[in-house]
Amino acid sequence: MQNKNKRIFIILIILVVVVWVAKDLFDQPEISDLKGGFEEIASYRNENNTGPVQRIYAVSVKDTAAAELIKYGNLKPHSKYGNTKVYFFEKGNEIPNQLMPGQINFDEKYNSSCFALYEKSAMGNFGLIKKPFK
Repeated sequence: MQNKNKRIFIILIILVVVVWVAKDLFDQPEISDLKGGFEEIASYRNENNTGPVQRIYAVSVKDTAAAELIKYGNLKPHSKYGNTKVYFFEKGNEIPNQLMPGQINFDEKYNSSCFALYEKSAMGNFGLIKKPFK
């Protein structure tokens, strides 16, 4: 009888772990779940698949006070040895609809509208800079 109880206990533990893993797998956060009202306006990705991949995004934010900027940036695609930049602009301000690679990613006339920059480096380090052009 004790052997049967042991099997039932082990089966219950396995079942709990499987349910926990399945819940975690299907309950991943999405951009639409974040606070702030994000809308991607423009994006750029270079076509270099053998070297560093550059990803650049211009995003409008409806509620800048509540916006989860770092969480948004962390949800964007990133490649090992690549670089991901997300420029955040308050909704209603001028926002670039074309982005380009390099150090300067859009026309400087939009600099004053950009209130934050999220950047993830080649080694996976990330950071958020408020008012990056001041």
